[in-house]
Amino acid sequence: MLHTEIKKIEQYLPKLEWEPLKNEGRPMDLQTLKSIETDYLDAWYVKHVAYKTNTTKGVDDYYTENARSSIYSIVETNSNENITIDGTTLEHHLTLEFFSEDGQLVVLRDSNVLEYKRIYQENNVLLETKELTTYKVILLLEDGVWRIRHLIKEQTAPYKNKFKPAENIITKIKGINYYPQATPWNLYGDDFDDNIISKDFKIIKESGLNSIRIFVPYEDFGLANVKPEKLQKLKKVLDIAALHELKVIVTLFDFYGDYEVLNWTLNQHHAINIVSALKNHKALLAWDIKNEPNLDFENRGKIKVTAWAKQMIASVKSIDTIHPVTIGWSNTESATILKDNLDFVSFHYYEDLDALETEYQNLKTDIPNKPIVVTEFGISSYRGLWNPFGNSEDDQAAYYKQAQAVFSKNNMSFMSWTLYDFTEIPKEVVGRLPWRKQAQEYFGFINQNGETKPAFKYISKE
Repeated sequence: MLHTEIKKIEQYLPKLEWEPLKNEGRPMDLQTLKSIETDYLDAWYVKHVAYKTNTTKGVDDYYTENARSSIYSIVETNSNENITIDGTTLEHHLTLEFFSEDGQLVVLRDSNVLEYKRIYQENNVLLETKELTTYKVILLLEDGVWRIRHLIKEQTAPYKNKFKPAENIITKIKGINYYPQATPWNLYGDDFDDNIISKDFKIIKESGLNSIRIFVPYEDFGLANVKPEKLQKLKKVLDIAALHELKVIVTLFDFYGDYEVLNWTLNQHHAINIVSALKNHKALLAWDIKNEPNLDFENRGKIKVTAWAKQMIASVKSIDTIHPVTIGWSNTESATILKDNLDFVSFHYYEDLDALETEYQNLKTDIPNKPIVVTEFGISSYRGLWNPFGNSEDDQAAYYKQAQAVFSKNNMSFMSWTLYDFTEIPKEVVGRLPWRKQAQEYFGFINQNGETKPAFKYISKE
């Protein structure tokens, strides 16, 4: 396949590949091919925007008069019926069939275009569909722009997403969520220090744990186009983990909360860059698509969030068939969502430990054939001005002792939150309320002075 790099289009980045050039007519040069590709994808994007907003801005720029009349008609009808279409394409497979001698006309075949659509009427979902469609496309060069003259649907079929289990299998996980003490939620910033990380990983390994869970913030890493310097730091974290014989769950899309269909190609592009770079790393254990996406159900809508998550699972698994994929749901109630699309199920648990065993066994009944992992649990030892009746360090130790007893009895995999007490929590994490920030600072096994707390005795065992 002839792959071309997309640089100009930042609002729309579906996977795209060209078949080797064997077209009839005039020979094609790569500069012209790139121009055709750019204008063709722009045409798809403006059509998606038109159907989502029921406006026609930009349509004239990328469609000839004949082609845009059908778009105008659909927009008018949908507007009258209060119908909107959230849609995108995620893959294009292009073959150049003809390039005219005068350089003004091209004929393409776009095969197995992966299309997603969600149709609303008065904010109610009427239809959600995912299809593979093949198009015959004719473009004309007008005023320096390749405009679509005909976009003819040749065949279409429902997309059947068959779950393929990852080749690697999750075994017993005894782990911890990790940030350095001085830079919580900012692991890859200017204060990145591999010596500090190595020292921390040595502590983790010697405590009896075998794995860590880390987070990749979407915006900080450059949105769609991942920043090379950030990716290099992420690789370095895995390198250090490998030196200490620790495995790593990499959690993607941290602090992301949009889920709009028009941005799926950007999200996919981001994920593919990271997964491609790390999929062969010996320290990689698994991919966690998103931390607690169910917390966005109320504001963003469950349908929108779960559809996005399902697509990102597919995108990651299309690149890495080896490592298992999960989603870190915030509670057991949500843990069965998308269970058929995941290699293992994971949930977070900050409720009463007395109910943990029952909750876990209920999940095992609902999901009998996949591993289940508690990827966050813990309790704060903050007792002070903002919570004078909070838990003491001894209470925290008792909590972990009880938790480890449950894990041992039920042979459960676990990852605690977190290694250190922190001195400063970013407001983006828990907001500005001081009682919330104070509590979040004291979840660690090691206090702010670098001393182990009583709970450290139960970091990995009874």
